[in-house]
Amino acid sequence: MGLVDFVSEFCSVSHTHRLKRRKQLQTVEMKVRIDCEGCERKVKKALEGMKGVNTVEVVPKQNKVTVTGYVEPYKVMRRVAYKTGKKVEPWPYVPYDLVAHPYAPGAYDKKAPPGYVRNVVADPNAAPLARASSLEQKYTSAFSDENPNACVVM
Repeated sequence: MGLVDFVSEFCSVSHTHRLKRRKQLQTVEMKVRIDCEGCERKVKKALEGMKGVNTVEVVPKQNKVTVTGYVEPYKVMRRVAYKTGKKVEPWPYVPYDLVAHPYAPGAYDKKAPPGYVRNVVADPNAAPLARASSLEQKYTSAFSDENPNACVVM
């Protein structure tokens, strides 16, 4: 018995299973130029066949495509670019309520949909004027109508 057990240890093949990390549910927003209904159908068709995609929403007036599912953002954007031949970029806009100075030169964009400005919160090099420091915030609130202790000179 001892010899058989010893030899069987060398002959047996141990299976090492890699643990697959489960992808998380994500929402991917991207900007794709959509000119007509054919472009819209082409983008939807390219994404609906992709593994892990739950929903695809296309807003042609804003050139915005939103994909929800268990997918990776770069793979989704790469697939749209490959299948449709269109330029794809991450959604660069945020609602103007989230930016301290939405009409600063780096944040304001004429091509942005109504109610949106460039996402300068995520990119620190994009617009230093769009983010106010604590000192700037203190000086601007000194002349604000909402501040009860504001200067009444203005």
